[in-house]
Formats: sequence, C-alpha cells, structure tokens
Amino acid sequence: MALRAARWGWSRAGWQRLALVLLWLGHGAWVILGSKPGRHWTNVADVVSRPSQGLASRWAAWRTARRDAGRTLAETRAENVRLSAELAQLKTQAAQEAPRLAEADEAVRLLGLKRQIPLELKSARVIFSTRPATFGGLILDRGLDLGLLPDQGVIVPEGIVGRLWSVNATQSKVLPADAPNASVGVMLMRSRATGVLQGLGSGRALIRYVSNQEVVQVGEAVLTSGLDRVFSRGLLVGYVAEVAQGDLELRVIVNLAAPLDRVNTVLLLPPQPPLEVQPPFVPVDQKPQKKKGTP
Repeated sequence: MALRAARWGWSRAGWQRLALVLLWLGHGAWVILGSKPGRHWTNVADVVSRPSQGLASRWAAWRTARRDAGRTLAETRAENVRLSAELAQLKTQAAQEAPRLAEADEAVRLLGLKRQIPLELKSARVIFSTRPATFGGLILDRGLDLGLLPDQGVIVPEGIVGRLWSVNATQSKVLPADAPNASVGVMLMRSRATGVLQGLGSGRALIRYVSNQEVVQVGEAVLTSGLDRVFSRGLLVGYVAEVAQGDLELRVIVNLAAPLDRVNTVLLLPPQPPLEVQPPFVPVDQKPQKKKGTP
C-alpha cells in the first residue's frame, strides 16, 4: 500500500516544494501588482475588450445612421411631394391670373396713350378677328350703344389699327390699315413727304403718290398726315421697309407698327378729329437757331 501511494501521489517534500513555489509566485505577483491588483486586472480587461467594444460601437453607429438616413429620405420625399403640389397650385393660379394681368397691363398702356392725346377717346375690346380672310377685320364689343360711328380712327399704343367700317347696335367692325381696300393719309417723318397708304395684307402697306425726287430711307418712321380727317396728324403708322424707284413715283413699302393679329383692346378717336393734336415734329438734324448777341 505504501508503494502504491508513493507511485500515484506526491510525497510530503513535494507538497512542501509546491507550497513554497506558490508562496513565492504570490509574493512576486503582489510585489509587481502592488497593493491594489484589481486596477491592473481592470486595465488588462479593458485592453482585451477594447476591439469588441469598438466593433459594437461602430455597429450601433451604422444602424443609427441607416435609421436616420431612412427617416431623412422619407422626409425628403414627403417634402418633394408637398413642394410639387405647391408648384402645381402656383402654376394653376398663374394661368388663371394671366388674363387679368394682361388686361391690367393693356389698361395701363391705353391710359398712357390717353394722356398723350388730348382728345375724348373711347375704348373697346376685340372679341373676334376675321383677318385671315382677304377682306377680314376685327370685331369690337361696342357699337351704337357707345355712340360709335363709321370712319372713326382706331389706335393702340404701338400705332394705328384702322378705321370703323360698319357699326350696329352692340358691335362694330374694324377695317385694318393693311386691308387691300383701306387707305390712310400719311407723311414721312424725315422728308415730310405726304402720300396715301394702301394695304397689302400681312401687316404691310404701300405708300402711293410719293415723288421720285424725294429722299426716303429704309427705317424711316411713317406718321399720319391728318388730311383724311380720320386720324389726327402725328400718329405712328409704321416704318419704311423697302424703297424702289418707279416710273412716276417711289414704291415705298411700310411695315405697320401695330400688331394687328394680337390686338385685344383699342382706343377710338372721335369722328373727324382736329388736324393737329400734338406739337409739330422737329427733324432730328435740325438745330435750334441762336439769338443774336448770345454766345
């Protein structure tokens, strides 16, 4: 039995050596770690667990960022839908307000023209246009109810439109200045030569009875002469587009200034207006004469 215990177990000297080694190890650990070894174990645990903590922190940050991004995307889409609805509403309002604004602008322009011409002018609206036809014209919404009469001059801020051709109880028809059967007494602004404007259609007209001796330049303004007693002198008709020599007279083509295809509101001159309602035009190249004795 004694041999079996010695073979499978330790002797008393062995156990003493083990106890001594453990004592020395414990003393060495106490000397190395100090009086508070728990702090060092905590540091060691922190170092060991730091990678896993960083990984967990990054995972949590990624999930938070993804959640915030999803929420931001949803909010952005909702904001886009709201802004699109507001934009569509504003476009609809702008489309509804466009006719009113156009009428307001037209009224302001006509008021400015009324202030420039010291005559009793009446206004009317164009309700229909038959201009594509050869002898087409403009239909106004006023007639005898406004005291209108045939051959009254029709104008807009850009220039003359034509004259009243026929008048009934509540409507009137305007013969445009570019109609083949229309005629207007005109004069050239620079040369002061007079003639008769006859329509050619499509916003163009021909000045007849201008002598070959006259000097007419392309781009020169054409004004009403007042001799037809439909328009007073000095109203803009258009601008010279072409000049060519003829057998007895110049062939002067004029582009009318008034947009006859886009007229909405017009002003009507009184019947047989006065010949002159504005100061006479002074040529651009004419300089005022100096009085004697002035430097």
